[in-house]
Amino acid sequence: MRPVHPAPSEDRVRVGARLRATRRAQGLTIEQVADATHLTRGFISRVERDKTSPSVATLVTLCQVLSLSVGSLFAEADIEVITLAEAPLINMGGTGAVERLVTPRSQSRVQVLRSTLEPGADGGEKLYTINCDAEVVHVISGRLTVRFSDRTVDLAAGDTVTFAGREPHTWQNPGDAGAEVIWTLVPAAWSA
Repeated sequence: MRPVHPAPSEDRVRVGARLRATRRAQGLTIEQVADATHLTRGFISRVERDKTSPSVATLVTLCQVLSLSVGSLFAEADIEVITLAEAPLINMGGTGAVERLVTPRSQSRVQVLRSTLEPGADGGEKLYTINCDAEVVHVISGRLTVRFSDRTVDLAAGDTVTFAGREPHTWQNPGDAGAEVIWTLVPAAWSA
């Protein structure tokens, strides 16, 4: 009887997208990377599109130029799913709102909250700020009014407003029906 050896995986290892994302994040062109690695632009383009597989030595060279560890190209993506039913309830200080954190508590780059607002629900009479660079408010259903120190913005289902989290504001559901709202805070205002 012949010994059975493991067969290689049918799925090719795909590192191109991570290489391209790293290059772009550093503001480098394919030509700049080609000059630094002494590889052709066409070859680097094919590697980034996973049309060819570089040798180990070439991959190490590309990673050195991009200040990227070779191991990070093969690391499993950190993916976490939070169902709405299991999303933890939080209290952002408003009244008439059921608020859930739909991103992981440990996520520090972005925070997404989903609010179910009763008619008349509000964030309080006083304007407040959030410790984040950007706040994005998207109305899934119903209506929402966001009040700033110098203006008021009325939003209907499908509308989105973006502003600096440090901009004093408050909100209210002015409608006779409930509303569903998504709040995105970048970076996260807090994380565990």
